[in-house]
Amino acid sequence: MLYTLYEAGYYASTPLRFAARATREFWSSPLNPAKDSAIGRRMFATSDLFSNLTRRYGRPEWRIDSVMINGKPVRVRRTEVWSSPWVKLIHFQRDMADMRKAGRRELEPAVLIVAPLSGHYATLLRGTVEGFLQDHEVYISDWSNARDVPLVEGGFDFHDYVDHVREMLRYLGPRPHVVAVCQPGPAVLAAASLMAEDQDESRPGTMTFMGSPIDARLSPTVTNKLAEDKPFAWFKSNMIDAVPPPYPGMGRRVYPGFVQLYSFMSMNMDRHKEAHLQYLQDLMAGDGDSADEHLRFYDEYLSVLDLPEEFYLQTIDYVFQQYLLPKGELVHNGRLVRPEVITDIGLLTVEGENDDISGIGQTQAAHALCSSLPAAFKEDYVQPHVGHYGVFNGRRFREEIYPRVRQFIRDFEAGFEKTRQVA
Repeated sequence: MLYTLYEAGYYASTPLRFAARATREFWSSPLNPAKDSAIGRRMFATSDLFSNLTRRYGRPEWRIDSVMINGKPVRVRRTEVWSSPWVKLIHFQRDMADMRKAGRRELEPAVLIVAPLSGHYATLLRGTVEGFLQDHEVYISDWSNARDVPLVEGGFDFHDYVDHVREMLRYLGPRPHVVAVCQPGPAVLAAASLMAEDQDESRPGTMTFMGSPIDARLSPTVTNKLAEDKPFAWFKSNMIDAVPPPYPGMGRRVYPGFVQLYSFMSMNMDRHKEAHLQYLQDLMAGDGDSADEHLRFYDEYLSVLDLPEEFYLQTIDYVFQQYLLPKGELVHNGRLVRPEVITDIGLLTVEGENDDISGIGQTQAAHALCSSLPAAFKEDYVQPHVGHYGVFNGRRFREEIYPRVRQFIRDFEAGFEKTRQVA
């Protein structure tokens, strides 16, 4: 029913959208002598806004072709190095000739950035990737849109997610570094715990959790309270729908991305309304730079993917209702997940002072769970004046958060006992 209403709304608005596009082109044409008049700018702005609000947003481009390192441009090539029907492991490979020109001649530590599978594409972490490219070989998990995965490929649940993280780390091994941004935190900690217990040579060297719900009982946010207040059956009955044709995954039951997007936007609806009103005013005033900045943000924000039913419902159940990991009750394929067995993996937790998705303390909980780690292997940081998004993107991430993560990884590479004062 959800998908039926969504598709019906999209196709019903198609004639109006085409009309708006035609109006936009007419009033922006250099052949129109009235295009710079007050009425011309108003007609262009309103038609452009309507067109953007009613169109579909596909998978965004990465737009990372180069990075500046030591003041020198370094070309970057994106390569798919491992995949399953559910994820592509992307390597952002820096040009070695350019790296030598920038004064970098040694092989730098490999970092796996585990992107959230929570409604947005991995490109939401573009700024995160650009930050880590300064000093690391960067890999990222680019999760598939469930509506594009045929039913013949089977399902994908929380345990499959854990196994995928383990396989990606093995591809990078030995001792790669892993960064979990938001939702992947519990799954990444579970994977690291199992690999530590097995003494897997590809277990992480360090693990960094950024705004992750390791223990969602602490400092509950609106999102946490919704997940806790509604019975599990409510999510299964109201949040799940079957993918319609002609999508490749037709018949697959999913948590639609547009439902997740509505949930996110409804939390800050006034702010989104103000942003679009400001965009309209910028267009009418001819402020192209501000309007372009608005478009760049919303081209990313409004691009969403569907989650497989099994993964979504188990995440609600395991992480936000039963709290299995912090209670020591998470079982993966018959094995109890025991973070207390971790003894040689560095642990860094990063939280935002104003995070309204993962409250302060939820990520820090990883320290108590990893009780066997020496103090020299642990670090916690709360970034002032940022919300959830600012933990992994933006100026404060580049200038204050990323340098701490970089130093933490360097300390591990040099040997924590030698570089850190044990408390």
